[in-house]
Amino acid sequence: MNSDAVSVAVPPQPPIRIGLMWTVLFTILWTWMIYAVPALPESGFPALGVRLLAHGLIALGLWLGLENTALMPEQRRATWLVVIVPFTLWAALAWTAAINGAFRTGASYLPLLPMAILLPVIVGTPALMLSKRVGQLLDAMPTTWLVALQVYRIFGSQWLAYWLRGALPGLWALPAGAGDVLTGLFAVPAALALATGTAEGRTGAIVWNVFGLADFAVAIALGMAMSPGPFQLIFPDGPSMAVDTFPNVLTPAFVVPSSILLHALSLRQLRRRSQAETM
Repeated sequence: MNSDAVSVAVPPQPPIRIGLMWTVLFTILWTWMIYAVPALPESGFPALGVRLLAHGLIALGLWLGLENTALMPEQRRATWLVVIVPFTLWAALAWTAAINGAFRTGASYLPLLPMAILLPVIVGTPALMLSKRVGQLLDAMPTTWLVALQVYRIFGSQWLAYWLRGALPGLWALPAGAGDVLTGLFAVPAALALATGTAEGRTGAIVWNVFGLADFAVAIALGMAMSPGPFQLIFPDGPSMAVDTFPNVLTPAFVVPSSILLHALSLRQLRRRSQAETM
């Protein structure tokens, strides 16, 4: 029997509606605060708080998942450190580079921001998708965790607030912001549906993951095409792209690639769970 509560009764619809309602209300409030108080996001404190919360939840979830595996205590500790230490160093490196302006346009002859987005995905995806130890961990973890965790994507509504203030072009801010918000809003309902253990719930979680990845594909492609640099193909008439400075640059430099890896892990976990149940 896996760690999901597949034998429990299907939860009623009201919890899903209530969870979605509260998430919508919080998103509206957050968007209004970003729009009405520009100094709030510019201070960097909201970005710091969200990242520390997500980082702590990932570390805790990883430890709890390892506790449910058949690994020896030393193996669990070693696996936890092998994942958390590089993840923490990556976060610290991205944060330091952002504060020091390393991702600013013209700061380097290398395309550091595109590299920060793509290299972790290129390097990390094969390692996470092929590792047997990671597979054991995914088998021991509830499938709902990796889905519900990305509720933090609702904070992408800041791009919509910037567009409303005239600080970002709508051609990028609207699809990127709306895609993030929808991914974050439906993370909770998708997780609750997935907890039922039904085929429909699993299908919904897969669709949610694919949508979240598609949101990033659109945002990355448009962002590179509209940002000043060697990849720019679109020159907006209104405000220019302004996501290469701290704290906004942390989203493409760290949040985007780490979220892509979480989507990849969730899809691998769902596939492994489906294969295990059909055997």
